Amino acid sequence: MSDDKKNAENAREAESVTSSSVDQGEKPRVPVTDVLNTPPQRDDPISFLTDMDGVLVKEGEIIPGADEFLNELRENDVEYMVLTNNSIYTPRDLSARLERTGIDIPAERIWTSAKATAAFLASQKEVSTAYVVGESGLTTALHEIGWILTDSDPEYVVLGETRTYSFEAITTAIRLIRRGAKFICTNPDITGPSPEGVLPATGAVASLIQTASLKEPYYVGKPNPMMMRSALRRIGVHSENTIMVGDRMDTDIKAGMEAGMKTILVRSGITDDDMIEDFPYRPSRVIDSVKDLVGNVHDPCGEFEE
Repeated sequence: MSDDKKNAENAREAESVTSSSVDQGEKPRVPVTDVLNTPPQRDDPISFLTDMDGVLVKEGEIIPGADEFLNELRENDVEYMVLTNNSIYTPRDLSARLERTGIDIPAERIWTSAKATAAFLASQKEVSTAYVVGESGLTTALHEIGWILTDSDPEYVVLGETRTYSFEAITTAIRLIRRGAKFICTNPDITGPSPEGVLPATGAVASLIQTASLKEPYYVGKPNPMMMRSALRRIGVHSENTIMVGDRMDTDIKAGMEAGMKTILVRSGITDDDMIEDFPYRPSRVIDSVKDLVGNVHDPCGEFEE
């Protein structure tokens, strides 16, 4: 058979296969570049992840407009989750504390670094053992996934935030890690606030343990995008239709961006416009506070403006 005849026959076979696939109801493949460049559609359901401190509350006081923003989310059936690197309190504790400031957020809408850490550990091992340095927010989260807390040859050492870091507990953690326990931290925050000034937080204590144990920890909380992804799974939404609202470029915006979300930075926390210039990346939008989102929850980044 000549080359021309072979080419013609191959072309007819390819056409037949394509026609057969279409007849059987298969969808034609869309090039990857077309998918990546597809703009958001007006009828795509929007959802929100939002930081707590600096976005909804600040120094124990409600940030003006936060209650209106949350009410609008509920009234419009918009899925949302409130995030915090704080691992001291359980979501129920935080819900009660927020209620006293005038904000109504159910416990199931609060995702702490302790809950994210528990979700991560459950994905690694269904049941295991851990030595915990932390408060009830962390121990409760680990108990909820069925883990056993012990100081007798645990498989993991899990470090969270506490107001009373014990030298004895830190020494025990170091020795267990040196004997082979895996080292996990809820979050890398170096300091935390208090009425008297800053306090050493999880990241600072983790550095001490790392230096003495010669083992680097794995941090689960922000800016690790894993915390964002676990929160997204929790409320059953996708990153491409979710907005991350935060007040810190180095945690909220970085984690949101790396998780594939659009990001909104609020000036109501610790970041101002000059500080934004210190970073090599930018949020999708900068606003004064979440009050600016009231009336615009379905188009928070102004993508559908006429």
